[in-house]
Order: sequence, then C-alpha cells, then structure tokens
Amino acid sequence: MRAYALCIVVGIIGAVWLTAQRYAKAGGRADLVLDVAAWAVPFGLLGAAAGGVVDLARHLFPDHPNVWSTARGWDGAIGVPGAIALGALGAWIACRRAGIRLGPMAGAAAPAVAFGAAVAYLGGWFSQATYGRPSGLPWAVVIDPTHRLAGYENFATFEPVFGYETLWCVAAGLIVIWAARRFALIGERAFALALAVTFSGLLAAESLLVSPAPQLAGLRVDQWAEIVTIAGSAAYLYRTRHRHGPDAIAPPPVRADAGPRATTAHG
Repeated sequence: MRAYALCIVVGIIGAVWLTAQRYAKAGGRADLVLDVAAWAVPFGLLGAAAGGVVDLARHLFPDHPNVWSTARGWDGAIGVPGAIALGALGAWIACRRAGIRLGPMAGAAAPAVAFGAAVAYLGGWFSQATYGRPSGLPWAVVIDPTHRLAGYENFATFEPVFGYETLWCVAAGLIVIWAARRFALIGERAFALALAVTFSGLLAAESLLVSPAPQLAGLRVDQWAEIVTIAGSAAYLYRTRHRHGPDAIAPPPVRADAGPRATTAHG
C-alpha cells in the first residue's frame, strides 16, 4: 500500500477509536461505535471514491469522452464532501438499526473526524500533490522534480499546503471540543460546527494550491463544494440556535430474543 493510503487508514482508525472513547465517557457503550463505523466508513469511502467511479466509467463506456472528461473534473468537489455526506448517511442508518440516537454519536465523532482528517492530509507529503507556490519560508518543503508542475521545474521548495490543512484540522477539532463544553452543544450542532470550521480553513488553504483544477467563477470547483458545506452548516447552526445540550444517551432497546440477558435486565 502507498504511504498516502496508509495515512487515510490510520486517520480512519484513529477517528473511530477517539469517537468510541468520547462516546463511552458520555455514558454510551463503546462497542456501539464499531457497529456505526461498520456502516459509516464504507459509505464515506464510497463518497470519497466517487471520482474514481467516474474514471472507471470513462474506461467502460468510452463512446462519450467529453461527458466523462467533464465529470472527472468535478471529482475534487465530490471527494471530501461526498465522503462526509455518505458517511453521515451510513451512521444514521446504523443508529436507526441499533435503536440509538444519532445526536450523541455525532457529538462524539465531531472532533474525532477533524483529527482523523488531519492524519489523512499528512498523506499529501507522500503524494507530493498538494503544495503551493515556490517559497523560501523556513517551513517550505522540497518537492521531487518528478512531481513539479510545468513551469516550476527550476524551483525546489514550495509552500506545504498539506501541512496547513493538517494543522487546521487539528485546530478545528480542539475548537469543537472547547465550544461543545462552553456552549453546551447538542451532538448535531457540534458536528455542524466541525464541518463549518474545518471547511473554512480548507477553503483558505486550497486557494494556495498551484495544481491545475477546473474553475467556476474564479474558484476551484472543490472550493465551491466547501462553500456550500459551510453555508449549509452555518444555516443549521442558526436554525437550531435555541437547542442546548448536553445530549442524553439512552440505552439501546433490549431485543426480545436477547435470552438470559433480557431476563436479567428486568430482574
């Protein structure tokens, strides 16, 4: 496996572990997080891989190259927002199946997802694809000549955009932890805040990228996707501004076929 892929895997494992720790500390059962992750992670990976699906379709159905070329240009917009959207859908399905509330699970996952994303973005160092303009700053990084874009062959060090993304995701996770305690946020609001804060920083960081990408009205397509996510999260936070936590974690319902455990639960 490539080191970039390993960073993503480590980020996912770390996010699931931290979510389980936070959920258990709030009074829930840590094992339920694994049940939810069994749905949320595959759904999220499907969302992130949407661009790859488009690329596969381009090879399977080559009769319309212009259509697939246009669609392929939008895969940057599909990636991270798609992963979050489908991952959240998977988590909702899992919570429904387990008979537990989504809110407390979302609150536990909010900073964990940001920290996991920080680890995943570190993979940009190994892929050497997410860097900015040539720079002589002390923290500038060396980009291998084979990964330098046309016109930048004579420059050696560049702004580490992947590093900015990593640091911002860590900061976003800490901000969410602080805000959830300070303002008694319910789980859904904590998760919406995590999206708004995280994507605000990523939006700014991506403005430094020099890699070619499809543009719309002067912005990269993936930046527009981030703007939509930020606006939607901000709208949800405003709409639910009168709802306060903390969330109460109700135990999952005891199934009729639980056997001796069910009998013990009722005395």
